[in-house]
Parts: sequence; C-alpha cells; structure tokens
Amino acid sequence: MRKHYQRNVIALAVATTLCGASTLASAAGFALIEQSASGMGNAFAGAAATAEDASTIFYNPAGMSKLSGNQFAVAGHAIDLSLKFSNNGTSRAAGGGAIPLGPVSGDDGGQAGGTSFVPNLYLTHPINEQWTIGLGVNAPFGLKTEYDSTWVGRYQGIKSEITSYNINPAVSYKMSDTLSLGAGVNYQHLKASLTNAIMTGPGPISVNPDAIATLDADDDAWGWNLGLLAQITPDTRVGVSYRSQLKYTLSGTTSAAIPGVGTVLPTTNISTDVTLPDMASLSIMHKLNDKWDLLGDATFTRWSKLDTLNVNTSSGTLDTLVFKFDDSWRVSLGANYHYSERWTFKGGVAWDQTPVQDQYRTVRLPDNDRKWLSFGGKYKVSQNGAIDFGYSHLFISNASINNTKVGQGGLTTTVIGSYEGSIDILSVQYSQAF
Repeated sequence: MRKHYQRNVIALAVATTLCGASTLASAAGFALIEQSASGMGNAFAGAAATAEDASTIFYNPAGMSKLSGNQFAVAGHAIDLSLKFSNNGTSRAAGGGAIPLGPVSGDDGGQAGGTSFVPNLYLTHPINEQWTIGLGVNAPFGLKTEYDSTWVGRYQGIKSEITSYNINPAVSYKMSDTLSLGAGVNYQHLKASLTNAIMTGPGPISVNPDAIATLDADDDAWGWNLGLLAQITPDTRVGVSYRSQLKYTLSGTTSAAIPGVGTVLPTTNISTDVTLPDMASLSIMHKLNDKWDLLGDATFTRWSKLDTLNVNTSSGTLDTLVFKFDDSWRVSLGANYHYSERWTFKGGVAWDQTPVQDQYRTVRLPDNDRKWLSFGGKYKVSQNGAIDFGYSHLFISNASINNTKVGQGGLTTTVIGSYEGSIDILSVQYSQAF
C-alpha cells in the first residue's frame, strides 16, 4: 500500500511543480511576461525593439546601447485571476477504472484564482560609448492557485504554489549607430509547494477518509539570452532576441497523512529532470510621425520540450508523466501616442496560444488561448524620471476537461467539466536616469 500511495503522491505533485503556476500565469503555458510596466500598455508589442528603459535587459539586452547614462527601473504587477470550474460528471472507479463507484462527492472548487504580486528591478551602466553593462532581477515563473479542499477534483489537485526569481547580468556592444548586440547570463531558482487529496479506499469518506499529500521541491538552473537591435531606417527599428532553455533537476520531499489519524506515507525523497523551453522574439517599432509609433511582436516558445518526464526515487523510476505540450506563438500589435512632452498614451492587443492540448488538460493546468486588451501611459515627472502604468484584461477561452488519473490500489478519478477564466493585470513602474 505504501508503494501505491507513494506513486500517486509523486505523480500528482511533480506534475504540479511544472504546471501549478500555469493556472495563474498571465502568459499561456506557465511563463510570466510581466517583466516591465512600460510594455504593459502595448500588450508588450515591440518589446524587443523599443529599448525604452532598463527593462530591455530582459526583452533584448542589445537595447541597453540606446539608453543614456546610468539608469534604473523598478516595477510591480498585481495579477488577479478569476478561475471557476463547472462539474459535469466527475466520477471515481476501482480496479484501474473497471469498476464504477459513482460520482465523487464535493463542490465545484470555488474561486480557484486569486491576486498575486510580481516585482522587477533593472540597472544599467555605460562603460564607454560602445559598451554598457546591466543587471535584471525578476520572476519569470510563479504565482498560486487553490481550490476548496472539498471540491470534486481534490484527488488531482488542491493547492499549487510556485515562486521563482531570476538574476540576469547582461552586456551590450554598439557596433555602429545602426547596429547593437547584447548578451546575458541567467541564474534562476524555482520552488514549488503543493497539496492534493488521496482516496484511502473504495468506500465513502465516512469509512475511508481522504489523506492529504504535500510536496516541496526546488532547484537552480543556468541559462543565457542574446539580442540584436538594428535601426534599418531613420524611422524603423527591428529587434531580435533569444532566451535559452533551462535544465532543472527538481528535488525535494513528499508525504501524506490522514488529518486527525496519522501518517500514511513517511517523508520520501523525490527528483525529476525538467527542461523548460527556449523562446525567440522578433519585434518592430516604426515612427509613423511626430505623434504616433506603431509596434509589433511575434514570439515563439518551444514548449514541445515538455513531453514526458520520469519521476525518480532512490530505488529507480516510479512513474512517467505525459504532458505532450505543443510549441506556441504569441503575436501582439500596439501603438504609442505622444500627446505632449510629458505624456505618452499607449494601447495594444495580443493573441497568446496555449501549449496545452485539449486531451491532456488537467486540473493543475486548465490553460487555454488568451486574447489581450491593453492600455496605459507614461508620464515624465522630470527630465530624467518617468512613471509608467498599464492595465490589461485577458480573455481566456473556455476550456473543457476530461482527465483520468489512476491512484493507489487502482482507485481512479475522472474529472469531467469545464473552466471559465479571465485575468486582470495592473502594472506601475518608476524609471530614472542619473
């Protein structure tokens, strides 16, 4: 029985280590695109070409060559997710699904989203007319979801919390007045904490009370980013950027206990190798006239690197998890209107494709395509200081789910239903040259 408990806890929990943030991440998949407030108002259209402030370190380090003097930028993003599940026949079975046991008792999980805060910090310093160095600190993955503990899908997930931080030193080289190159190194830390329920027998909860499984796991990883910025005409700038994959060996502990009764799985060490995807962006910025800038961006993310994962203990491979992610695209368009010397107003739209295939959607990752509608602005408080602000509403396409998970002793749950969701993001940033 301990082996069965162990298999169920690890399979569900490690899946959440990878996907728990996805249900609250503002970009499709489980990445966070909110790495500046200056780009929020444009839905991050043209992010690799604008080189508007020190946050270009993340989007395209070559853009540092366009900045004057020392600069810093600090930003914060409040991200609010509305995520609601509607049950349509969630059931359980024994014998690996061969013996129906009827519907799972419980509710629809309540409001599984919530509000989280994501910060960013950037610094740049010119060495001479050609070389500029910089440092970025941000959170590329993360946030939290939590269902009611009594919901019908509790055996496949209750709470998922992921936090991360990324430290990104970078350098740019100005080859000419029209061409710059940039590169950076990324040190990244990822931590996951999560819970789910486990059936302890085929009978009702009054006879076989649920056990609660918990998992904590983390690791560090190293990556790199490159960029090129080209002024192809006096009014048109093109940026190309690339962020490398990151390879983690997530390790930690898992355990399970029946509340008020006792431990059913002692603390056990786990690990799994995970490769997070690389991504490439092509951005354009065109100065239409003295008042208007037009912006565009296309970003490709190689999510297909997440296909299957082996979950390991000291005694060998315990389970294989199937994700079957597809590669995905994010496309955005935006514009700036320079109202006055102090005020600039911004707007943008985007389409963000999910990597999740319908047949592999889980309660840990009820992700689907998103459409962005964004607006914001910049106000120059002084010759060297500016405040950026932006708001985005994300329309998440309704997502169906029909996911079966075999647990301990062949006890199986099938979650059937649909999700409705949306995201609201409010961003503020202060930038200063000195």
